[in-house]
Amino acid sequence: MLLATDVTGYGIAALAAGVAALGAGVGIGQIGNGAMQAMARQPEAINDLRANMILMAALVEGAAFFAMVIGLLVIFTI
Repeated sequence: MLLATDVTGYGIAALAAGVAALGAGVGIGQIGNGAMQAMARQPEAINDLRANMILMAALVEGAAFFAMVIGLLVIFTI
């Protein structure tokens, strides 16, 4: 039998996973925006900027993935 607190926990965990995914999307968008502007200003530094952009995007994705896994753990341990 599900209690109201169980259903609330599921909702909060799902909301947290959604916010993590939304935050990752916004963060990667900002990284791409900054990299494109920097590449437009200094075309000779494109290779270095691209490498740094990919590294930062991977770090943001890793943090978002970690947050979503925590949300799923909350759902499956309730």
